[in-house]
Amino acid sequence: MSAFPEIYLVRHGETEWSASGKHTGLTDIPLTPAGEAAAGRVAERLQGLSFQAVWSSPSQRAFKTCTLAGFGSAGVKKADLAEWDYGAYEGLTTKQILIERPGWRLFRDGCPDGEAAEDVRVRVDRIVNELRDVNGNVLVFSSSHFLRVLVARWAGLPPQDGALFVLDTASTSVLGYEHDLGEPIIRRWNQR
Repeated sequence: MSAFPEIYLVRHGETEWSASGKHTGLTDIPLTPAGEAAAGRVAERLQGLSFQAVWSSPSQRAFKTCTLAGFGSAGVKKADLAEWDYGAYEGLTTKQILIERPGWRLFRDGCPDGEAAEDVRVRVDRIVNELRDVNGNVLVFSSSHFLRVLVARWAGLPPQDGALFVLDTASTSVLGYEHDLGEPIIRRWNQR
């Protein structure tokens, strides 16, 4: 445990689309039974921890994970925590997109009729500013690509560098500070 506030990030449990590799932005689909079981196991990893605030994406997959992890009654839904808007690529796999658009990379190229990395950065930066204003630990439930941009921005990197951070379903990660509140760091990443 750190002397400074810590930010716990939880990616939602498995959905049918995450299991098959489909881009799931604004489509609101439920957790699979395996996703629900994994979300329940998140509670074990968070046992004994207290949080000044608990925030969730408004998606049912994130809020159900929050609830099954034991924090639903404290959870506040924040629109800025929503997953990347994949626009025309919603529901498609990367393999399908590459057939139509060879060489495409989400973090570099964004999505037609959806968001680019810079659009997601605007939302992420608002969340990061809010996180730094909380005087205590915060627990955040959201989706993979959004959280990958969040960790990049927390560390002072451009949003495109979120591509460097893989994140599994029902994983927990911890952001924090090293010597003072001016030194944001990644304490732990993608733990299952």
